[in-house]
Amino acid sequence: MTIDDGLIQYLEELSKLRLTEAEQAAAREDLGKILGYMQTLSALDTEGVEGLSHPLANENVFREDAARPSAARETILGNAPRQKGGCFVVPKTVE
Repeated sequence: MTIDDGLIQYLEELSKLRLTEAEQAAAREDLGKILGYMQTLSALDTEGVEGLSHPLANENVFREDAARPSAARETILGNAPRQKGGCFVVPKTVE
C-alpha cells in the first residue's frame, strides 16, 4: 500500500484535523514505518500460536472471603443519636 497525498487528506477528513505540510510529511513517514513493521510481522510463522486478548495472564487477585466477627451491636448503637428496638432511627425520607 502506498501512502500518497490522497490518503493523508482522507485521514485528515476522517480525523477532522488539518495538518501543515510538515505534519503531512511526518505522518506519511510514520505511516510508512507502521506499514513496514506490519509486513515484518506478517512474515512471522504463527501456526499453532493461540491468540491473546491480553499480554498478561488473567488471574483472580482478590483475597479469600472469610467471615469475621464484627463489633457488638451495643457498641455501635452507643454512637447513635436516636435508637429504637436495636436499630438506628433516622429522619423519614419518603412520604
